[in-house]
Amino acid sequence: MRSFRLLLALAASALLHAGAWAQGAAASEYRLGGGDVIRVVVYQNPDLGIEARISEAGTLSFPLLGSVKVGGLTAAQAEAAIVDGLKTGNFVKQPQVTLTVLQVRAHVANVLGQVGRPGRYPLDMGGMRVSDVLSLAGGATTVAGDVVVLSGTRAGKPFRAEIDLPALFEANSKAQDLEVLNGDTLWVDRVRQLYVYGEVQRPGPMRLERGMTLMQALATAGGATQRGTERGIRVHRKDANGQVQVLNPAMDAQLQDGDVVYVRESLF
Repeated sequence: MRSFRLLLALAASALLHAGAWAQGAAASEYRLGGGDVIRVVVYQNPDLGIEARISEAGTLSFPLLGSVKVGGLTAAQAEAAIVDGLKTGNFVKQPQVTLTVLQVRAHVANVLGQVGRPGRYPLDMGGMRVSDVLSLAGGATTVAGDVVVLSGTRAGKPFRAEIDLPALFEANSKAQDLEVLNGDTLWVDRVRQLYVYGEVQRPGPMRLERGMTLMQALATAGGATQRGTERGIRVHRKDANGQVQVLNPAMDAQLQDGDVVYVRESLF
């Protein structure tokens, strides 16, 4: 049920992304960078209109003005810089400039793991968050776990955060929904699993829910068969050195990722 709610929430986020872009852009505008492709139109001066790619140094080659520094500016600020240049040079008395971003190439994030469409995605507005980028990648798949790892750099230092996916869509979730910056990577791991075999109704792998106990795992597997017994259940678990330990836990003991639960046949 938890994973189903997660998938519904991510699907809803994807449908609403276009509307969120328009609302969010006003509050936190995208800043231009090297590789972005833009169109500049000067009203009543068609000879000054251009479509060009911003250089890696953040500059734009503009007619009459030469190299104009636009990297790190919003579209409105870049328009103002071109207007100022045209006025100062007495090229156009009352220039009216419109700048449009055609392709975003400067700010991208990588989305990997258990998502619908892994790949590189443009951060086409400022302030995009984990939920926004996941929706662009098609959301989490049915075999995704409950945690997404956000990694990158902050203030020149390596950064890593583990985020609870279901919590992203709960009330007051902004603390979990972190901002994604240029060069960040989002990793959605597979679901954690355990395995139940022996005398149970439905042997095989199952999703390990958070805090799942041995009793809950047996219930999910349909319980013991008529020939099975809950006495002497064994749990096979790898330790930190990769060695398999055989445990005899209580029914309320919590299970771990990769555990193998064996339900023996009753001797009587």
